[in-house]
Parts: sequence; structure tokens; C-alpha cells
Amino acid sequence: MKYLVLFGFALAFFCITLTRAISPYKQVLQHSRIRGRQHGPNVCAMQHVAGSNKKYFSNCKQWYHRKICGKPTIISYECCPGYSRVQGQKGCPVALPITNIYNTLGNVGSSSTQLYSDRAKLKAEIEGPGSFTIFAPSNEAWAALPEETIDALVSNVNIELLNALHYHMVDRRILTEELGHGTSLRSMYQDLNIYVHHYPNGIVTANCARIMKADQLATNGVVHVIDRVLMAVANSIQDTLEIDDNFQQLRAAVAAAGLEDMLRSKGEYTLFAPTDKAFSKIPPAALNRILGDPEALKSLLNYHILRRVQCAEAIISGTPMVTLEGMSLEVGCIGDSLTLNSKSIIIDKDILTTNGVIHMIDELLIPDSAKTLLELTEKAGVTKIGSLFKQAGLTTYLEKKEPLTLLAPQDVAFKEEMTVVNEDLRNLLLDHIVKNQLSSKYMYHGQILDTLSGKKLRVFVYRNALCVENTCIAAHDRKGRFGAMMIMDKILTPPVGTIMDMLKADDRFSMLVGAIQTAGLTETLNRPGTFTIFAPTNDAILALPTREQIRVMADPTLLKYHIGEQILVSGGVVSQIVLLKTLQGSNLEMGTKNHVINVNKIPVVDADLMATNGVIHAIDSVLQISAARQTESLNGMEISRKDILRFRERPAKIPSIRMRKVTRGAHQKKSK
Repeated sequence: MKYLVLFGFALAFFCITLTRAISPYKQVLQHSRIRGRQHGPNVCAMQHVAGSNKKYFSNCKQWYHRKICGKPTIISYECCPGYSRVQGQKGCPVALPITNIYNTLGNVGSSSTQLYSDRAKLKAEIEGPGSFTIFAPSNEAWAALPEETIDALVSNVNIELLNALHYHMVDRRILTEELGHGTSLRSMYQDLNIYVHHYPNGIVTANCARIMKADQLATNGVVHVIDRVLMAVANSIQDTLEIDDNFQQLRAAVAAAGLEDMLRSKGEYTLFAPTDKAFSKIPPAALNRILGDPEALKSLLNYHILRRVQCAEAIISGTPMVTLEGMSLEVGCIGDSLTLNSKSIIIDKDILTTNGVIHMIDELLIPDSAKTLLELTEKAGVTKIGSLFKQAGLTTYLEKKEPLTLLAPQDVAFKEEMTVVNEDLRNLLLDHIVKNQLSSKYMYHGQILDTLSGKKLRVFVYRNALCVENTCIAAHDRKGRFGAMMIMDKILTPPVGTIMDMLKADDRFSMLVGAIQTAGLTETLNRPGTFTIFAPTNDAILALPTREQIRVMADPTLLKYHIGEQILVSGGVVSQIVLLKTLQGSNLEMGTKNHVINVNKIPVVDADLMATNGVIHAIDSVLQISAARQTESLNGMEISRKDILRFRERPAKIPSIRMRKVTRGAHQKKSK
């Protein structure tokens, strides 16, 4: 058992530390050798995709996932390239004899190439002296060619077939170590290039055909067996678009955006090319807006382009790839289908060009940078705020060509359906639109934001959260054409008065208001500041013995223990204990349990009642100062039971404060 554990550690260490001095293909081959060594010398572990004839050498990641393109793999143990088995001996101890290229073709599963070489009178060339590299299609690759293509080749073997075979050849020996990513090799047919790509996962392609068996040495060169027949490439990406009738809309868009020269010039690009049908799926108003806006159009097209060649055969799992627009696309696969952002929208793949590859798609990809704020709200998880703007007739604010930021609550933040459209709802929605196009990475603590409703919002920066008033950012910013959207965890509730104003306007806190007035703290909680008050409700105070009730109503020290010196909203307390210094001098401990915040382990029953000078958190218990502090006297202050009952009376309403039911439905009168 000890040795098995050590072997496992050794394999894990190998996966991490394998030298980068060798090529990715060699790294994967070496990993497969290590996985197969228990079966004897020169045995490689192969991953065979269930239900297909595809086999891959195993890399570290795929070995543990045991899946390729979402399909399970079966592990088989085969002889590594260049070796064979001997009856009665373990593993593959015998090195295969080296012969000329013609004979090697028959030994490595490319007898069809051998046959066509005979017909084209190429046999003598690849049997004789010299040094060649041949990318030899497998027997299955030749069989997969359309009959008319085969007929065209064999009907003129001295020209067409010979030229086709020469296009698969290079006039020197080139092993995988030299097949670098983006390498162009001059073929033996009119010096036309063969385009080689060597990917980090160890897959090597020639004109996007995967090399299945590499480095099959011969006396006069080397054979690389590939999974398809190569076709000569002469057109650029732009040339290909111009001759394909599926791309009329795309051609016009490329011309309007001024990208024709780039797509014709030398380079390494992947274009996910939307067909005319893909353009037709977009609502005309949205499409015309983008087509009429040069910057949005360029963003749209750049979102379809990678600055690298990504052949389909090199994709064996989902991988994020950065586009020219700046955002990433998740390029993956499901079985034999290539996917974009987990959607099977690629209808034709690996259309090779001189400066890259085209994958044809039947759905237009619209990046955030080409969208209005209203279109940004169509993303799953934030659709309700957009629907409310539509119901309230305020969509023009989300379609303006002005720099704005929408603080968009997640759909889960809407606990109740807001079905009544009134002025309160309209004002609430406009509270969520901030002037200027903001980015969270430039926001800072104490920053003041102006809303379209005329209110001012404060920014709070905590260790693990960035909040605007009571709501905190829940996901990455999304930057649109003119505006930005920040996805928030709650519905915003802007402050509507000072802490004292808020307490007086809520029947639950009438006794606390009386205690604050008696303690002489009214002015403190009315002036500008940054306070957090943990406000015991009337029920919390009345639950105490009479002596303790008197103490609450008369002891300013105890009241100050309920008031923090800084604003701390619930979103700033995430999976951690936060210490908050009080006006009394001691610290309060805030934490979370079962998604409910607590203070000194007492749950907060109503959090984030925002005031202009702080925040109120309602609690149903009275906080107690530690024993060292409890010995302080009441300084001769006396208060009667009659006075306590009087403090339960609700103070006179303040006309300027109106609690909005649309944002605080939970603030209902509970007791008198």
C-alpha cells in the first residue's frame, strides 16, 4: 500500500513538474508511457472514446476526467509508437524495423495511401533515396471522401492524384518536435503551404487534420498518419467570405466595419462566421441599431474572431478563448459537435484559409459591448428588473445613448411580485439608475453616486464586498454600448431620513426613541455621521425584567453599546466575524449563521434600514455589555414603570418621512 501511495504522488508530481523543454505532444506521450508502465516496457495508455474509433494519448487532466467531448473513455494499453509485442513477453519490448516510406505506410494503417501511391506512380519516389515527410491519410480518411472526389482523383492519376499526394509531402524529415504552433510547411505541390498547429493539450494538426500516429520513422523520412485527406489552400478568410453565398450579410457588415483588410492579411485567426440565417434571427430594430452604429458593429464582429487558429479536432473539452473584442467565448464540444458557450450552433467546421480557419454558425453572437442596458437585462437571472421597466413605461431610460449604470437586482431579490405600477414604483426604478458609466474596480469607499431620481447613494467597500447602500455586487460588471450593469444581491432602498427620523417613523422602536431622548443622544443620531445602530424593538425591551427595562431606558452607556462608529450593512458580513467599535468603546462581533446576520450571536430580525447618517438593524433582544462594564452605575438616574409605559406611546409622526411600502413591506405596525 505504501508503494502505491508513493507511486500516486509521483504521478501527481510528474503532472505538475514535467519539463516544458519538450513539446506538448511529447509531454502527453510521456504521460501515457508512465500510465502504461505497469503493463510492461513501451506500453502507452490510450483513451478510446466510447462508440467511436477515436483514440488519444492521455494528458493529466483527461486521465482524471475520463471524458473527451463529454463522452466517457475506455482506457486501453497499446504499444507506444515504434514498438511491438512478442508472444510470451510482457509489454512491447521489440523496436519495429525501419523501412522506406512506402512500406511504412502499410505498417501504420495507411495502406490506402500506399495503394494510391502505386496508381500515381509515386512508389519509386518514396521507396528511393531522399528525405521526406508525408502526412498520410488513414484508410478511414480516404474512405470518408465523397465518391465524386475519389472519381476525380483516380480518373487522372498522373496529374490530379499525383498532385494531391505531393501536397501531403514535404521534402525533408520533420518530427513533431519541429512542428511548432503556427508553422507553415512548403509542400511538394507548387510550394503551397501546409498549416501546422501544435496545441497545449498535445494534439498536433496539419490543415486541421489531427495527427493520429506521429513520428513513424522511415529510412528515407517520416510518416505522420492523419485523420482526413488534405485539400490545398489558396484563399484568405476574406476571399472565402466573398465566394460563399451564405455570408452576404456578413460581407456587408465586415465592409461597413472596415475589417476587410485584416481578414485578407497574413495572420492567425479563427472566425465564427454567422450565416445570413443567423442574422435573420435578430429582431430588426436591434439589428438595424447595431448595423447603424460603427463602434457597436465592430464590437459585434470582433466578438466572432479569435487571434489564434483553433481547429475543431484540437478541442476535447470546454476552454475559454479571448476574442478580439476582449470578452471570452467558451469553445467546447459535445461528441462530434463543436459548441460555443455550451450551445451547438456550429453547422460547418474547419474551413481552412491561408490566414486562419472559419467555423460556420447559425446564431449571431452579440457581446455586451454592443447591447443597450435593456438588452443586458435579458440575461437569465436579471430579467425581472427589465420587465418592471417595461411595465412602468420607463424603457427609454435603458435605451438612451448616455453613460449610465443600472444597479440591477438579481431575480431572486424580488421576494414579492410588484404588480401595481404607481409613482412609488417608478421612483424606485429610477433609484436604480446612476449617472455615468461606472466600473466596480474604480469605485471607492465613501463615493457618492447620483441617481436619475435625484437621490444620492453611498458606496461602501468591505473586505469581501462592494456595496451601494443596502445592496452589494453579486456578479461581474457587464459593460454595454453606452451604459453598464452591475448585478446586485438586493433591491436598493435609498435613505429617506436620519437614524432618529427612521426610528420615530417606525412603531416598533417607540421605547428605544424614548430611551435615546432621555439619554441625550438625539442630537448625535440626527447629525451627519456614519453610524450603525442595533435597535431593540419594543418587544425586546418588554421581554426584560422590570429592573433591566429601567436600565435600558436610563443608561446612556448601554445605549452607546448598541451604536457602532462605522456603517456596516449586512452584505459586508460574509463568512467571517467582523468587529465593530461602538460609541461606548467596546467592540461588537457581527457574523452570519444560516444566511442570517447576527450581532454578539443575537440574530438581526430586520437588516439594512438605511438612513442618511447610517444604518439600522432591528434586533429582538437587548445587547448586554460584558461583566467588566456592567458594574457602571446609573449615575443616580431614576425612571418609573409609568415612564416606561409612556415611552411605548408612538412619537408624533414626522411629515417629511414616508416609509415606502414598495421597498419595505415588512415595516408594518406590530404594537402600540
